[in-house]
Amino acid sequence: MEFIDRLLTCADCGGEFIFTAGEQLFFFDKQFKNDPKRCKPCKSRRAGVGVTPGTGPAAAGLSRTETRTDCSECGVETTVPFKPTQGRPVLCRQCFQAKRPVTDSGIAASASVSVATTTAQLIAANVVSAEMNPVTPELLSAVAQASQA
Repeated sequence: MEFIDRLLTCADCGGEFIFTAGEQLFFFDKQFKNDPKRCKPCKSRRAGVGVTPGTGPAAAGLSRTETRTDCSECGVETTVPFKPTQGRPVLCRQCFQAKRPVTDSGIAASASVSVATTTAQLIAANVVSAEMNPVTPELLSAVAQASQA
């Protein structure tokens, strides 16, 4: 099926907008039966999606759902930004941060240096299986340079 750009009239502002061939293909793939009724600005305005900053649930006076509950770890009363589900533990901020894994990039860097150093030590100690290539001075210098980087 071949699609060509078509001019449609917006139901809100009365202006004309282009219903592109790509949009028509998208509508066809999704099996949408009706053509769009509104141009993009009117559709955005109707959906409440503002282009200007300061428009959103917080600016409209709406806030996230906050639920008061007891921490499963320490028992202190806390407020969480979701509705807890049955059987799932709910943690206060301190218990959550204590259980959270540390994701410091410095740890990852030191771990990679440690692995490179260990590899260099194994190769230098000639702990190689019979199927592997023999250890050459070039290989040792390459490993040593990698462990220093």
